Amino acid sequence: MPRPFKCRRVLGMPKSNYLKPRGIPLSDLREIDLTIDEFEAIRLADLEGLYQEDAAKKMNISRQTFGNIIAEARKKVADAIVNGKALKIRGGAYVRSLPPVPPNFRGGFGGGRGRGRCRRGNF
Repeated sequence: MPRPFKCRRVLGMPKSNYLKPRGIPLSDLREIDLTIDEFEAIRLADLEGLYQEDAAKKMNISRQTFGNIIAEARKKVADAIVNGKALKIRGGAYVRSLPPVPPNFRGGFGGGRGRGRCRRGNF
């Protein structure tokens, strides 16, 4: 029996979900899908400079799983850059996480209950 699937915790969502090379018409482009959890892995490892162990803890997954995710994400981004392909960021299995609350924070975030359920598929 396979191990139960563990949702990846995601804090940073992309500001844009589609990136394409300049000067190439959209109709001539091939697309590469980058999942939200792969996007988060790149953000944590390459933008924030976290070690894989620390980034894996933030995403609530094992270091080995994080290593697999980041390797696949980097391969996709490199393919898009080198071969002039569009990068579409969507889907994956993730749950949005609220940002950490500062110790002196006295207000509320309003509205929501809980942190949401795991999302799987192309959203």
